[in-house]
Amino acid sequence: MSMIARSLLIAAALLAASVSSAAAQSRSETIAAPTLRASITVADDIVRVGDLIDNAGSAGSIAVYRAPDLGTTGTLPVAQVLNVLRAHQVIGVDTRELKEITVTRLARTIDSKEIEQQVSRALEGRHGLGRAGNIALTFDRDPGDIRLEATNTGAMQPIAVRYDPRSTRFDVTFEISNDSGAAPYKLRLTGTAIETIEAAVLTRNVERGDVLKASDVMIERRPKADIGNDAATRDGTIGMQMRRQLRAGQALRVADMAKPDLVTRDQNVMLIYRTAGIYLTIRGKAMDGGAEGDVVSVMNLQSKRAVSGVVTGRGEVSISVATPRAAPSADATTSDSAPVKLSSVAPNAE
Repeated sequence: MSMIARSLLIAAALLAASVSSAAAQSRSETIAAPTLRASITVADDIVRVGDLIDNAGSAGSIAVYRAPDLGTTGTLPVAQVLNVLRAHQVIGVDTRELKEITVTRLARTIDSKEIEQQVSRALEGRHGLGRAGNIALTFDRDPGDIRLEATNTGAMQPIAVRYDPRSTRFDVTFEISNDSGAAPYKLRLTGTAIETIEAAVLTRNVERGDVLKASDVMIERRPKADIGNDAATRDGTIGMQMRRQLRAGQALRVADMAKPDLVTRDQNVMLIYRTAGIYLTIRGKAMDGGAEGDVVSVMNLQSKRAVSGVVTGRGEVSISVATPRAAPSADATTSDSAPVKLSSVAPNAE
């Protein structure tokens, strides 16, 4: 081989070695240093190296800490973290001058209100129970807010529902599916359930004959079994007259009240005669008591005769008088027939 060819080969080899060394150095320079994170979140009960630092490489899957309780946050001193990492041959970590890092464990929280709603829906319509919104629950043990693994994302599905209407006891089991393939979470709840209704409740003691005002009544939910289907509404109580004595706190039934008497026995009243084109008032004396719309007997003090009328207001009784009609003509087609004379209706005709 000529001297020139040998020189070219040596130069090519040196060039290749130089290029290879430069490439290796370039790759080495691009490998990022592991960097500590200021805060991390984990979905399970283990904290791994890869959770703590960026660019963890093959050491990322090494478990180093137990995670905090579900839905809680804990802190770790950076000095302690570095010692743990060194024990697993993870060195050269950029701490970014952090003093501590926070670790949060993800969780799914089901609050007590949602749990109560789900139990009510499961019991709705069973053995005579009404709508879920009308069911009042008392748990044997307050479930509070329940925290589950974040992977338990399924809905609360009732898989066993039992209710005894005599004892009012319920026993409901729910199942919540897990995205990770783990067994579903099961939640069993027991207690009592009763149907309630909105009831008008007295705010003071009342006597028979009292007329209720707005301040005398408030609305509360009460067991339907205690009141039945006769519960009074608040709007249906205002202005009504009590039929019996009741204590404050008692729920009102429709049968407890009546329309107030606008006319009482032996009361002086105004008799009003109404007919077409006539409106006449005369003094009278009530022989009966009655509420609006009731028919009562009244003594016409002018004619001294009893008449029947309808109570239309306080101390007011109305009497409608029919207008006399003309007798049919012998020849209805005869235009010259004499007109029928109508007699006037005098109130003392009674």
